[in-house]
Amino acid sequence: MATTHHTLIIVGGGPAGLTAGLYAARARMDHLLVEKGAEGGQVLLTDWIDNYPGFPEGISGFELAEKMTAQAKRFELNSLFGNVVSMDLSSPIKRLELESGDSLSCDALIITTGARPRGLGVPGEKELTGKGVSYCATCDAPFYRNLHVAVIGGGNTAVQEAAHLTKFADKVTLIHRRDELRATKIVQEKAFANTKIDFIWDTNVTAIEGKDGVEQLRLLNTNGEESTLQVEGIFILIGVMPNNEMLPLTDLAADQGGFIPTDCETRTAVPGVMAAGDIRSKEVRQVINAAGEGATAVLAAENYLTNLS
Repeated sequence: MATTHHTLIIVGGGPAGLTAGLYAARARMDHLLVEKGAEGGQVLLTDWIDNYPGFPEGISGFELAEKMTAQAKRFELNSLFGNVVSMDLSSPIKRLELESGDSLSCDALIITTGARPRGLGVPGEKELTGKGVSYCATCDAPFYRNLHVAVIGGGNTAVQEAAHLTKFADKVTLIHRRDELRATKIVQEKAFANTKIDFIWDTNVTAIEGKDGVEQLRLLNTNGEESTLQVEGIFILIGVMPNNEMLPLTDLAADQGGFIPTDCETRTAVPGVMAAGDIRSKEVRQVINAAGEGATAVLAAENYLTNLS
């Protein structure tokens, strides 16, 4: 099978990858963006985005992805639809193997493969995602003003996001499968003191129900008791999973969760390899900082390539 070489390859076409592609194309670098699905990544699944600068009325995730893609293509973005299944980063020339059997190589690499929310895997979750099922309270909380919502989880993110939701929702019910939270004590104390947060312990959600939006949850207590809870929204905050199956995690010094640590300029442990967006080891995963990291990664790549010559 054929091997094609480019100076810079970007793996992943979400907001970080598209921004990197835009910067690389504008700089007239010999580049290639590789995306296995539709350009836009997870943002395509986001119903509405109110917090991306430049769109005072808000914008749908699909339209934002379309605009990002169109802007990059205006500068002649070079892209390829393909699934990268493995990488060899052990030499200055980085090598990527595609599912098709073809190979790619490059001098500099930007990894923007992203992450995906850890779901419950229950009936109704997939069907109602974007219609009351959310994985990001920071993104979607303003849509639930004066409503009753549920938060699933017991870690710092779930408890902190539950508190954030009380700024908008009338009532927040936090449902946890254990009898105590995993969040740090100071975070727990603030949540317990918040009169707008209720807690349901030792309970799992077994189904999410509703016709045009979330209407109720089916619950199962560890003692076997079944019940329902009427809510207008559910925030599933049980962690995210990195899209790292194709990455040499040891070489990249991946953290315990499988995310890729970088310095502030997005440089990884491997010279000439940058990581941007949700695949990075970090706390905040938003469209806006993913885009910024994509731009930073290209500038870091240009600096690396300049020092090679």
